[in-house]
Amino acid sequence: MAKVPAPNYDYQTKQLAGYYQSAIKDILAELDRVDISDFRRANALATLQSISDILADLDTKSARWVSENVPIAAREGVINTLVSLKIAESVEQAAVIVKFNELNEAMVAAAIADTQADLLSVTQNVDRKTKAAVRRAVSYSIKYNMASGTNGRRTIRDDIKKRLKESVMTGIVDARGRRWKPEVYADMVTRTKMMQTYREATSNEAVSRGVLYAQISSHGASDYCRFHEGEIMKLTLDAPGPYLTYDELQATGEIFHPRCKHVYSPIRSEDLLSER
Repeated sequence: MAKVPAPNYDYQTKQLAGYYQSAIKDILAELDRVDISDFRRANALATLQSISDILADLDTKSARWVSENVPIAAREGVINTLVSLKIAESVEQAAVIVKFNELNEAMVAAAIADTQADLLSVTQNVDRKTKAAVRRAVSYSIKYNMASGTNGRRTIRDDIKKRLKESVMTGIVDARGRRWKPEVYADMVTRTKMMQTYREATSNEAVSRGVLYAQISSHGASDYCRFHEGEIMKLTLDAPGPYLTYDELQATGEIFHPRCKHVYSPIRSEDLLSER
């Protein structure tokens, strides 16, 4: 039986993270040019416009990246099903006949929209924080000019610069209060969404062909995922047997977590599963 290679989206997600790294570098360079000794409203508006232009370009690039790459994960998920069920004899043959069913078309559209919204929240957060920091910098500039002595001015200047840079370096704060650099968060979100899309496309294609079970992949994981490697799972809630569904497995917090590399391959017969 042909073996489907494990999905790997390192190249694509690194490319996206690179967009964020480049944008943040450009914004920091823009802020580094700020003259604290004479930072007035006109200067602030010009700085904010430059930053807005950088972020708008980043939004355009990231939206295009999502539109191009999320469907790739879905196609590979369908290929996984076609090969696993021996509908195609090889990955190459499956790639020729792969086609999205109605369920997968809707799923891909939703995945693209969700991922673009997640990435947009990062740039919106950076934009909001930067604007607030620049407004503070304008008022601090007045204190800078009123401060007596070199040390006093240096302290105020350094504080302003620090606040400006900090406003850019945290792209998002998640529900657990963890602070993420923009490029790290973008990598995590897209890597997770690509794998999720792959799995959902696998399930949708299998279920549309009347297949109700799958087996979780094994790659020698070292975390709690290892307890689920090779495990049988249901692709629908009403499938017979004492197996968990994808949602139930994910709810355990042990597998299918963010950045999880595990996928699953559909299997036609529950009789085959009991033998394993």
